[in-house]
Amino acid sequence: MPKPSRYVGVEPPPIQIEGVADTLPPELLADPWVTQFVQHLTAERNASAHTVAGYLQDLAQFVAMAWPPPQVRPPYPWRAPDRAVARAFLVQFAKAGAAPATTRRKLSSLRAFYKFLEREELLAINPFGGLRGPRLVRRLPQILTVTQVQTLLEAPVRVLAEGERAGGRAEPVAVYAAVRDAAFLEVLYSTGARVSEVAGLTRRQVDLLGAAVRVRGKGKKERLCALGRPSILALEKALELSELLWPESQRDASAIFLNLQGGALTVRSMERNMKKWLVAAGLPAALTPHKLRHSFATHLLDAGADLRSVQELLGHASLTTTQIYTQVSVERLKEIYRHAHPRA
Repeated sequence: MPKPSRYVGVEPPPIQIEGVADTLPPELLADPWVTQFVQHLTAERNASAHTVAGYLQDLAQFVAMAWPPPQVRPPYPWRAPDRAVARAFLVQFAKAGAAPATTRRKLSSLRAFYKFLEREELLAINPFGGLRGPRLVRRLPQILTVTQVQTLLEAPVRVLAEGERAGGRAEPVAVYAAVRDAAFLEVLYSTGARVSEVAGLTRRQVDLLGAAVRVRGKGKKERLCALGRPSILALEKALELSELLWPESQRDASAIFLNLQGGALTVRSMERNMKKWLVAAGLPAALTPHKLRHSFATHLLDAGADLRSVQELLGHASLTTTQIYTQVSVERLKEIYRHAHPRA
């Protein structure tokens, strides 16, 4: 007989992620084993809300396939699925044309969930144990050149100045929006941080005198990232304007980057605003903030930075993850050679 779980009666923390938690079926969160798994993720694995939501979305897709409503309602019969059901769940993504990385993430999520149930002696067999995901195609990350990055970083202030010359002085909030966007783009490239890490920055995490920011990355691990002189100047100007518009934003817990109502600027807003400045800079609008992270790492290695140092700056747990950028640098050298050498 299965022993009672240590998580019975323990209420998991609410999941509050813009545009994500609302898409989860409420029935899933009513399942006792799912709530125990959420508590395990947050309490033992120190998983972020984004990570927990990713697991839950994958579980919700499995539930929808294994027990389509209104056939079964929670608590779900998690012991019922066998290896054939688990394999069929993964095959449906391949048939739908999903990327191999997507299918492998689904496998990882369900395998982790069932492994947790095994550990808690809630069931005996993990139907996802031993299953292999599709082979990944290793693609080199797309990066911007140094000139392209510079053009992008200058776009917000340049467009603001051009607008003021054509139509008079802009409204204070419009000036702040341009200066703020210039600042967060500078910070993204200067630190190599993820966009979620930059969006979550508060005043107490930024040390302008010390030229550093303390970001919280995956697994809620904190690390220091360096700020270059241009990013410091951009931040100083953005903070000065935000204090004039919203004096209460001077508190240590206040977000560094604010929307036009004085609240924290979201990741989605940063991504949307960056697309606007990409177009203004004559660059592909499909580029994402993560491409600035790729560019940061590649440019450092191109300039002779030590691989271990780049690993620390990026917050990678494994050096293998960072090594992909050395391949990018080699490919760029080959491309330069092919174009420049007379007998290439």
